[in-house]
Amino acid sequence: MKNIIILNGAAKKNGHTAGLIEAFSEGAKSACNSVKEFYLQGMEINGCLDCGGCLRRGKDAPRFCVQQDDMQQIYQAFVEADVIVFASPVYWWEISGLLKTAVDRLYALTAKDKKQFAQKGTVLLMTAGTTDYSYPLAWYAGFERYLGCKNLGTVLGSEKTEAAKALGASIS
Repeated sequence: MKNIIILNGAAKKNGHTAGLIEAFSEGAKSACNSVKEFYLQGMEINGCLDCGGCLRRGKDAPRFCVQQDDMQQIYQAFVEADVIVFASPVYWWEISGLLKTAVDRLYALTAKDKKQFAQKGTVLLMTAGTTDYSYPLAWYAGFERYLGCKNLGTVLGSEKTEAAKALGASIS
């Protein structure tokens, strides 16, 4: 059984990205995995201040970041997760600002222990009004390369719910 968290960067709670997330979650739960979704639009997550506070905190500090916002919930879930799912519509050829802000704040975890990321799998679920996913795919590849995460798969396109469900079911 894997502990899976989903960072949902979509603005619409019931839009196309939500359809991929629902299908993926159904598949993952059918394989006896635990799934927890963070709907970022409904959370208070501030942008990174680039203050360096996370770098100055010791490995045993109770918090990862000096900011007190909903990111604290994600930090704890992220540490405990085996798999991280990044879900987003394409906004201006990239991941949404909501997801980008949360990912920027994950930097505080690398200050604690970058090696922990190499043990995690990642998934990318994306929807778009186009077939060009080249920029978000380049971002995703860079994220994985930097942190050493293992790509478990990508699903690109709102019509790919069966592929999302199969990907979720393949995680065990």
